[in-house]
Amino acid sequence: MTEEITEIVEETEVDEPMDEETKAALISITEQRSATYGLLSRLYRVEVDEEFLKEMKGMRFPAATGNSQVDEGYRLIATFLSNTWGNTITDLAIDYVRTFIGHGVDAFSAAYPYESVYTSEKRLMMQDARDEVLAIYRSQGLDKQETWKEAEDHLALELEFMQILANRTVDALKAGDEDAAIELLTTQKNFLEDHLMAWVPMMTSDMRRFAKTDLYRGLASLTDGFMTVDFEFLQDLLQA
Repeated sequence: MTEEITEIVEETEVDEPMDEETKAALISITEQRSATYGLLSRLYRVEVDEEFLKEMKGMRFPAATGNSQVDEGYRLIATFLSNTWGNTITDLAIDYVRTFIGHGVDAFSAAYPYESVYTSEKRLMMQDARDEVLAIYRSQGLDKQETWKEAEDHLALELEFMQILANRTVDALKAGDEDAAIELLTTQKNFLEDHLMAWVPMMTSDMRRFAKTDLYRGLASLTDGFMTVDFEFLQDLLQA
């Protein structure tokens, strides 16, 4: 995938109309980006259940992407999925709670998946970061569903936001609206830079401290690596 991204960046001038081959390649890459953001969002959103475990076991993960963190993440996740056992769902639920919820003693007892915790001085929830991302969601005509009880700056929602914008980019490209696609890609780059990359590396560092299963350890590496690759891709594409 990394080589394909490089080829697209080299061939694309965002100020000029794309040829059909380049457009098709960019659509393919953006669909892959959307799928990865969707997978990450699901893993952070809630514990793994039987249905999702079965779905993941049917996935095929790349062995070599060109990014060591992505490769390590996929390797750990794939190894875990190939060695599941009778208590896997229970063990994953325990590890999810241990990693992301903790014992609630203080703000350092888990890798709390909220931007506010990692960007506010006292590591509190519902701080400025929550208000900022909510405003960005609404600027794109989005808001959280009533069934979602967590704050808007939960990592699962921030990743889902990236997935939604990637899907909209695909739709814009297929419709021939390159200006809209570029605007959406710019919003994604800015959101990565201003929000996700400003706090997620600190959270994934905590994940490695608390997680006991290779699934969540691998998730930490995959998240770090994928964000780096995606930001570099968007930055290079938009500067081409």
